[in-house]
Amino acid sequence: MSQARTAQEERDPTLATAVHRRLREDILAGRLPPGRKLKLRDLVEQYGAGPSPMREALSKLAAEGLAERLEHRGFRVAEAAPGQLAGLIRSRVLAECAALRAAIADGGPEWEEALLLAAHRLNRVARSLDPQRFVSNPEWEDRHRDFHQALLAGCGAPPLLAFCDRLRDEAERYRALANAMAYPGRDVAAEHAAIACAALDRDAAAATGLLAEHYERTGAFIGTSLGRLAGAVAP
Repeated sequence: MSQARTAQEERDPTLATAVHRRLREDILAGRLPPGRKLKLRDLVEQYGAGPSPMREALSKLAAEGLAERLEHRGFRVAEAAPGQLAGLIRSRVLAECAALRAAIADGGPEWEEALLLAAHRLNRVARSLDPQRFVSNPEWEDRHRDFHQALLAGCGAPPLLAFCDRLRDEAERYRALANAMAYPGRDVAAEHAAIACAALDRDAAAATGLLAEHYERTGAFIGTSLGRLAGAVAP
């Protein structure tokens, strides 16, 4: 990379945004695993950005809780300790159930239509790319995120939605680490359909109860999977 190109890139604020997005995706997908040292020189080479936008991207990841700043030693990917999972799931349940109650109370026809469309699109995509074994489907992951965002979008409280998005990102990272298998004996599509139906029926008690159960089941599965992974790599 030439000095001229580096200088031009470092003056471009959109480069830091693009690098942040790529790093964030790699962390959430588990391609950059918990605890991995984020060495500036290696990242500059791998992602094709200069040091300044890379530092800006890493600082933003640290502010989002996806990276940790090491005193005088740069950054690393934030740890994903199984012991923190229960608190994360509980926080999601509290925050998203509050947002869902507000969406059910205040969401208009546009919210209903967007939720119906998101549920339909999610239901049309297979969760696994291989019917014989679980292979995560990126399209399903995108539509799954769209569904959960559409579910809450009518709440009319952008700061609460932003907080829910952050908790969702943290939970997705745990889920990606445990995503070596599908949920055994569980019909996730039916769970999503039941949540959507209750929300569209304006039944806040049923919808929030189903959403809480949905996350608690996922949390239990992730906790079990991470425990198995930890046991497999233990000396």
